[in-house]
Amino acid sequence: MSDQLQRFIFDDYQIRGEIAHAHNSFSEIIKNHNYSPEIANIVGELLIATSLLTATLKFAGKIAVQLQGDGPLNLAVINANQDQELRGTARVEGETKGLSFKQLIGKGHLMITVTPDNGERYQGIVELQKESLSECLEDYFAQSEQLPTRIILHASNIDTPQAAGLLLQTLPAVDEDHDDQFQHVSALASTVKEDELYTLENNELLHRLYHQETVRLFDPTPITFKCSCSKERCLSSLASIAPEEILDMLKENGAIDMHCEYCATDYHFEVDDLKILLTDTQH
Repeated sequence: MSDQLQRFIFDDYQIRGEIAHAHNSFSEIIKNHNYSPEIANIVGELLIATSLLTATLKFAGKIAVQLQGDGPLNLAVINANQDQELRGTARVEGETKGLSFKQLIGKGHLMITVTPDNGERYQGIVELQKESLSECLEDYFAQSEQLPTRIILHASNIDTPQAAGLLLQTLPAVDEDHDDQFQHVSALASTVKEDELYTLENNELLHRLYHQETVRLFDPTPITFKCSCSKERCLSSLASIAPEEILDMLKENGAIDMHCEYCATDYHFEVDDLKILLTDTQH
């Protein structure tokens, strides 16, 4: 199944939904990192969650969904834009084998940062108090957005990397039965099995869950892994350092090596590569 996000709505309820699959993007994000299965699974769930949240943006811009804590997994972040181009990374210190989500994070926070291309940057923060990432995100929407939301996330790095998820969210409603309707569709969503979410076509999955409801499925949007690092960006970063400091680093190490935390690409710069940054100093 290709990496994609697909929106749907219930014609008879004020409820919208999204389904995301990102098996290939998940594989790309973790392939150059030596993550344990426990860490890889959280990165995969965070990838799917970010894709689902990106679809809620009503403007051009970027979103970052970040976990920070004092446990072995002290940072996990996925960055995305409105075109569903995503990248992510995690920082780990200590043993992770057999630890739960809460044990891996410890005491920490979930931060969602939205940066419109035009407009004010917005950041929402909630304390991580729940037992799973999906519950923490639901807690975020309840606290920050006051929007009843149901999120189901699954990721697995056993044999073949797989990651998929489902989001249900209430729309502005006037129907007095709305709360019951949302509880109804949420309860049905909770019955979906992990393998069903990974493998079934979206129309088949929705039919299995909601064959008694009228559900309208929209055209899918591709999800892609895309890292923004490049040799040119590295040179631009080095340009902010005084030429004298660059020369000192070259004298000490013979070259300058830079590493991208997201895609694990290494960039190697020798004196000839940095001539444009050292012209004034050499003269």
